[in-house]
Amino acid sequence: MTRIPPLGDQRGLWQAVMAAAAGRCQCRGTCGKNHDKDGGRCPAVHGAYARHGTGPVHLLAAPADPDSLLLPPHKAAVLPKQSLAAWCPHCHDATHRTADKARQATTPAAEPDSLFDL
Repeated sequence: MTRIPPLGDQRGLWQAVMAAAAGRCQCRGTCGKNHDKDGGRCPAVHGAYARHGTGPVHLLAAPADPDSLLLPPHKAAVLPKQSLAAWCPHCHDATHRTADKARQATTPAAEPDSLFDL
């Protein structure tokens, strides 16, 4: 059985991921933007205001590997900090969508269910 860490452990894990990222989103283009203007890395900083005027950015600690963003929450919750990265919500959501589309494109279509054999 997988042990999900208590909330206090998760806060410490989030803080460790943010410290390793220097409080800045670690996306390097997997979201679809090249971030060239910012040295190849997303400029979003935790607590700073986004360029779009949407309010302060709240970074997430989530799987660093885009394919791992598709893990069920109970599996993602037990990943070690070396497998996590800091993500701004925009880059996280865009990378998740891209990984999901890629997985759907490679997954064979299931046979449709039918009520009657024809």
